[in-house]
Amino acid sequence: MPKETAKILVIRFSAMGDVAMTAPILKEFSEHYPSHQLLMVSRPFFTPFFNDIAQLSFHPFDPKGTHKGFFGLIKLFRELNRQDITAIADLHSNLRSKILCFLFLLKGIKSVSVDKGRKEKAALTRKADKIFIPLELTVARYAKVFQKLGFPFTLSNTLKERHPAPLKNLLFPEKTQKWIGVSPFAQHLQKVYPLHKMENVVRELANLGHHLFIFGGSPEEEATANSWAAQHENITSLVRKVKLDEELNLISNLDVMLSMDSSGMHLASLKNIPVVSVWGATHPYAGFLGYGQSINDAVQIDLYCRPCAVYGNIPCYRGDFACMNNLTESTVINSVLNKLIHGQATSIDKTRKI
Repeated sequence: MPKETAKILVIRFSAMGDVAMTAPILKEFSEHYPSHQLLMVSRPFFTPFFNDIAQLSFHPFDPKGTHKGFFGLIKLFRELNRQDITAIADLHSNLRSKILCFLFLLKGIKSVSVDKGRKEKAALTRKADKIFIPLELTVARYAKVFQKLGFPFTLSNTLKERHPAPLKNLLFPEKTQKWIGVSPFAQHLQKVYPLHKMENVVRELANLGHHLFIFGGSPEEEATANSWAAQHENITSLVRKVKLDEELNLISNLDVMLSMDSSGMHLASLKNIPVVSVWGATHPYAGFLGYGQSINDAVQIDLYCRPCAVYGNIPCYRGDFACMNNLTESTVINSVLNKLIHGQATSIDKTRKI
């Protein structure tokens, strides 16, 4: 263990799910190294992810304003340079983060960038000669950055005891039923379970007496969620109705989250909520399963073409989107009901030495 007190700059600018995945790692780091400081630089919208992490401070990154372009990045460097940083954990490894790391290198400050495993992910997703094996979890890749900086620790990758937050928003009903979160949207359509099929899932679960909360972000998603909520008193849309911190408080009270391979899965993991995740063009083997979640709760069908993309941003080359269209609503419903009955499962790779 390093003897001197360190102040580690942690860089992860976006996207929401990727930023959310850093939080459990930073929390575990803080528990193992309570005398060291963390400085997280990311978009200010993501600040609530890190509110309960000891010894962590947050520095906002404004890519469309103050920190726009190359000269904005120089300004960000100057701001960070006043923070007495001793090392850099680059959990993004993009052009912006690499420029920052280079500028700090000129001052003699060591940095380590995350290895995203691009070659093995390309082999996992290619059409011919696909190498279909589970790759290292992204959360483990994040933790390995700290090992290379000289801060090794055993990554538990396990959901902890739940601590439901008090709910003050009048939009939230009194909890008298099982609460199911539903995060049915994703940035790329190839990761979205067809909305008419998900509507059937949501309506059936509501008919069974469970209360469902729909999560999302865009105006289009709001319209969809509102139409579902109008069908049943047990369905509540939260899309564009609550702030992120209120959303996280609500998530902490859920019994289970039903999510795509998207940020909803990772937000639930932040609050130690088990997730039933639905996978189409992507696959848990690429390493993006939520922290502490079980691959046994990943709902998917085996096809020779899966996965065809790491991020779900490539159109279906078969043209039939079979990975989602052939996945029945009953399969998804039964997976959620099974999770409600049996509760939290043991996570994949429960203990991994980093």
